[in-house]
Amino acid sequence: MALLDWIAPESGLRIEGQGVRLRPPRASDFAEWRELRAASRSFLQPWEPTWPADDLSRAAFRRRLLAYARDREAGVAYPFFIFRASDDALTGGITLSNIRRGVAQMGAVGYWCGQAYTRQGLTLGAVRALSEFAFRTLGLHRLEAACIPDNQPSRALLGKAGFVEEGFARAYLKINGAWRDHVLFGQVSPYPGREGLDEGVSV
Repeated sequence: MALLDWIAPESGLRIEGQGVRLRPPRASDFAEWRELRAASRSFLQPWEPTWPADDLSRAAFRRRLLAYARDREAGVAYPFFIFRASDDALTGGITLSNIRRGVAQMGAVGYWCGQAYTRQGLTLGAVRALSEFAFRTLGLHRLEAACIPDNQPSRALLGKAGFVEEGFARAYLKINGAWRDHVLFGQVSPYPGREGLDEGVSV
């Protein structure tokens, strides 16, 4: 079970999961983030949108942080970096995005993992922790996720995290310069009656 710790405002939101902790990205994370992304570029690029030419620059990172802050303020997305609990190493990122309230009460989960940290259960721990945050703290009813059909590790991870394969979408997202089909996954809250209770949560 993920444990949510509300701490000093200047430190922000933290989520503790199995073997990992999640917190929003900070300006001080830039060097470690750039090193991890650069070292993992060939590993990550087949599964991500095409990287802009300046993607690993400090200016681009600042723009990311500003966009993240706006999304959190609006309550439409909660981006986190994933840190290994044993040594505080940055291992990847995870985002709860496209949050819809009203009759939907749902959001989408996306994640990435640095190549050096794959197959260690860290991203799985992060997905489980974020799901608990979405259902128990934000009061969402449903989560969705999607992955390219031949991304077998991601498909297996989502299954272990409690997602159910629900369908197939043709040309769903533009990945690495091409519109790619995706397998669609969903998970419904195991906490009936909590939906929408915490729409006004402030982080």
